[in-house]
Amino acid sequence: MKKVTKGFTLALVLTIAMLAAACPQRESIASIEANPSKFFNKEVGIAGTVRDGYGLNIPLTQIRGGIYKVDDGTGSIWVVTQSSVPSKGAKIGVKGRIQNGVNYNGKNYGLGMIEEDRRVK
Repeated sequence: MKKVTKGFTLALVLTIAMLAAACPQRESIASIEANPSKFFNKEVGIAGTVRDGYGLNIPLTQIRGGIYKVDDGTGSIWVVTQSSVPSKGAKIGVKGRIQNGVNYNGKNYGLGMIEEDRRVK
């Protein structure tokens, strides 16, 4: 019984360690803006409040997407999404890749993030 418990505990600890290692480093938007080449095309996490957003979401279809601005108090960055745009004022955490020259609907928004995952508080 002791061997089974130790094996289960070890497997649980290793699983948690692997999941924690897969999470991107949370960065401030100011540090991303100060040195964008350090973060270019790398997965990072940011958290803040949605300040602005433009997008398209047609219910009962797969047509959706847009761009929204996240402000964390140190700066703001545009985030391009393939899902629906969150509401203005929403507290949000976003994981994605930093890109230079983010475009949406024919307009260039400069430094931005391509969303891979999102959590809304």
